Amino acid sequence: MADIRLDGVGHSYDGGKTWALKPMTWTWRDARAYALLGPSGCGKTTLLNIISGLITPTVGRVYFDERDVTGVPTAGRDIAQVFQFPVLYEEMSVYDNLAFPLRNRKVPKQEVDRRVRQVSQLLGLDQVLGRRSRRLDPGRQQIVSLGRGLVRAQVAAVLLDEPLTVVDPALKWTLRSKLKEIHRDTGHTLIYVTHDQTEALTFADEVVVVNDGEIVQAGEPAELFLSPAHEFVGHFIGSPGMNVVPAEIAGGVVRVNGGDVGAADDGLPPGPVRIGVRPEFVEIGGPETSPGVPARVTEVDRMGAYDLVHTVAGEHRVIVKTEAGAPYRPDDGVHLHFPAERTFLFRDQVRCGSLAPLHERGLA
Repeated sequence: MADIRLDGVGHSYDGGKTWALKPMTWTWRDARAYALLGPSGCGKTTLLNIISGLITPTVGRVYFDERDVTGVPTAGRDIAQVFQFPVLYEEMSVYDNLAFPLRNRKVPKQEVDRRVRQVSQLLGLDQVLGRRSRRLDPGRQQIVSLGRGLVRAQVAAVLLDEPLTVVDPALKWTLRSKLKEIHRDTGHTLIYVTHDQTEALTFADEVVVVNDGEIVQAGEPAELFLSPAHEFVGHFIGSPGMNVVPAEIAGGVVRVNGGDVGAADDGLPPGPVRIGVRPEFVEIGGPETSPGVPARVTEVDRMGAYDLVHTVAGEHRVIVKTEAGAPYRPDDGVHLHFPAERTFLFRDQVRCGSLAPLHERGLA
């Protein structure tokens, strides 16, 4: 097990004309569980394959602790990797597939049996240990493949590339819990690639959000939800994602659609800005609750446990998440209020400040 350090690592598939992974410096700390989260094509798998040695980066160096492994092939890195689709010896039994990585490294027979049975019990494979892998359905085959990646007690890291894609949705919650249990047992560094925010937020100690070939923010799940440092993080995490609305700073006041929403941070120059606030935190009321941002209701989604009230403020859409049974109907006039402690200011997609109540700055 080791810290995995990327020093100026980047990769291009076309000789440097475009970057699938923009040069970055980053460290994955030993024994932590990471989720690498982002949309398809953002560079997640390229990054994972650079760590495993399947890809040599165009620029930069890869270190396991102080050992430079940039040119070391996968077999020399002591990495376990689980791919999106099952990779098994189909004529072997499930037991033999799980045992293979250990036998290949001359692990004593009793330890092989102990580890295989421990992992099979955790993953619910006890009843199929004697069955040939080809006789399993694709979802169960992938669980065996997952077990092969987790069976070794001593590895530098376990890399998981969307490993639950072909697994029945009903099993995914259980398997994520089992992964966390195995992580606690082994202390492996886990890096789990996914485009599914639910998988990332429920599994990881730290979520690393990737967009357009670069890491835009990393942190604990609550931090990413409550304090996004980039518009993409606010949009990608949350269901629905963060509202982002054009605004203007003038005289230290932030205005949206003619309404004052709060004071700008000291030192922020006047001019265009975008405010971001999650639907959970927008406050909505009738015209009698003025002042606020005037808006019009366009539709209401009744979700059972809660309602989503869709509004338009000027030309800009704002979604409000309310308790079930919201008394609003299409074409109702409302006013929106953005709590200062939950509303952030962005320029060039990067957070540049937050709101403060107008009365605290003597602007009310």
